[in-house]
Amino acid sequence: MPHARRRCCARRPAAGVITGQAATVDPTRVGRPITIIVEVMTERTSIDALNAMKSHFAVPEVQQCYYVTGEVDLVLVLTVATMQEYEALARRLFAENPNVKWFKTIVALDRVKVGLEIPCD
Repeated sequence: MPHARRRCCARRPAAGVITGQAATVDPTRVGRPITIIVEVMTERTSIDALNAMKSHFAVPEVQQCYYVTGEVDLVLVLTVATMQEYEALARRLFAENPNVKWFKTIVALDRVKVGLEIPCD
């Protein structure tokens, strides 16, 4: 990394730009080889209902959760060890949640690109 860019990035934590740090780990080596994307349609999208959903999804298996525009309301990225674990998680997070109208599961076959880096000029 060029010296000027290092200086710029070094100043960012004090400016509140860097909100945390994380290590990228191989999910297979830590026993969580399955990545699942879930699209969720909710019954209600009031502020209170959405806040309750966000809190409900604040579990370790949910790596990312986005409130989105389009045909669904939320998109989640999950990591699980087995499909049996996902089945139990899906029951708890989605099937038993009265505000979930429906959900669609997409199982990732390969992790083509993974990262949360933001280009920093």
